[in-house]
Amino acid sequence: MTAESVPGRLPRHVQPKVPGRPPAGFVAGHNRITTEALTSTARAVAGEVFGVPPAQVRASFSDDRGLLALLLALPLPVPPLARVVREPDVVGTFGGPLWARADAARSPILERVQELTGTRLSRVDLRIIGSTVAKGARVL
Repeated sequence: MTAESVPGRLPRHVQPKVPGRPPAGFVAGHNRITTEALTSTARAVAGEVFGVPPAQVRASFSDDRGLLALLLALPLPVPPLARVVREPDVVGTFGGPLWARADAARSPILERVQELTGTRLSRVDLRIIGSTVAKGARVL
């Protein structure tokens, strides 16, 4: 016998909500994302955006009026200086000057970390702590 065949009983998908009782299909429990998981996700995202290995990215979080502020510290790839002297336009193939690249990366990093972790970030602060010479171009 199904709910549809019992007189006076509604099918499960149209059962009214009962105050104080979880909806059908609800499973009790907690979901927690550890600081380590948030940090490794932020490192991976920043590494992908900037084209550096995640191991070279340092990430930390702080409270910003109830939201999380993300601080990233990393080196950025740059073309060989001798090549820049010969071909000044090569800087553009790397995404432009360091400042412009960092500025352009904030929004994609914030959006991707939020999308992957479900956390709300207030901002992304970037600290460029060095540069690595790279042969190929990397554009954001």
